[in-house]
Amino acid sequence: MKNPAGRNKFREFLRTEYSEENMLFWLACEDLKKEINKSAIEEKARLIYEDYISILSPKEVSLDSRVREVINRKMQDPTPHIFEDAQLQIYTLMHRDSYPRFLNSSVYRSLVQGGSRSSSES
Repeated sequence: MKNPAGRNKFREFLRTEYSEENMLFWLACEDLKKEINKSAIEEKARLIYEDYISILSPKEVSLDSRVREVINRKMQDPTPHIFEDAQLQIYTLMHRDSYPRFLNSSVYRSLVQGGSRSSSES
């Protein structure tokens, strides 16, 4: 998740599995954590909620009811870390479920082969 090229390939893989919203949600949460302006925090939190938490969203991420309830309560006065529990839950889901499949995918193999070609060419 720290390497932009690897993250992009993982996102490409998630797109093929119809679960790209997990990565998009995780990235949006990372962006929100860097925000210090209160009105920007409120706006970004609202957008994240509408895009990924709301049951009406086509990009809704899979969260348990406890995490959803906590977020609903905290939306009255959001902080940069409002989605921390949800972000951890989605990260864990990706780590346990999607990432092992990614490591066995042609998308990952092309990344590794491209990387080894680059290092052998230098």
